[in-house]
Amino acid sequence: MLRHWFTKFMLAAMAALALAAAPAGAQTNSTYTVNELVSTGHKFFGNVSGGLATVLEKAVSQYGQPNGYILGEEGAGAIAAGLRYGEGTLHTRDQGQHRIFWQGPSIGWDFGGEGARTMMLVYNLPAVDAIYQRFGGVDGSVYFIGGFGMTALASGNIYVVPVRAGVGARLGVNLGYLKFTPNATWNPF
Repeated sequence: MLRHWFTKFMLAAMAALALAAAPAGAQTNSTYTVNELVSTGHKFFGNVSGGLATVLEKAVSQYGQPNGYILGEEGAGAIAAGLRYGEGTLHTRDQGQHRIFWQGPSIGWDFGGEGARTMMLVYNLPAVDAIYQRFGGVDGSVYFIGGFGMTALASGNIYVVPVRAGVGARLGVNLGYLKFTPNATWNPF
């Protein structure tokens, strides 16, 4: 019995040493690098992606490397109180791709309307189901005809950082939230 235990111990020790000695590139990584995000963003945003690298580098320097991102489109409008609706695809390395929808109200000194292509960086996402909740934050927009910007939303330890390239006219600052759902809904609350 002691021999059997010793053999199992030696096999486990050898396996642990082999994993520790493996090159870093051989280990799986569930986050995305700035270069991967910039490349994906340039493909997604197309000609309007001039300031994308700067915005993404700022997000990564502030929050680290995201373990997911959402690519989608949205529309929003406000006259003091506003609404935002969007849809897209959540991308993760270890949990695949998932269709996702978002909607939410806002209130503040905010006027105008926009249509935007949106890339949302997702941080500390433990599982896909954890995204289906409300993420609150403050948003500010200043552009006429077109614009490009970033904001941050949080719920507990999970952060969502929307990067938007929009068309429209928008001016203001608002407080609001986005509610993420697996199915489309008109109810922003």
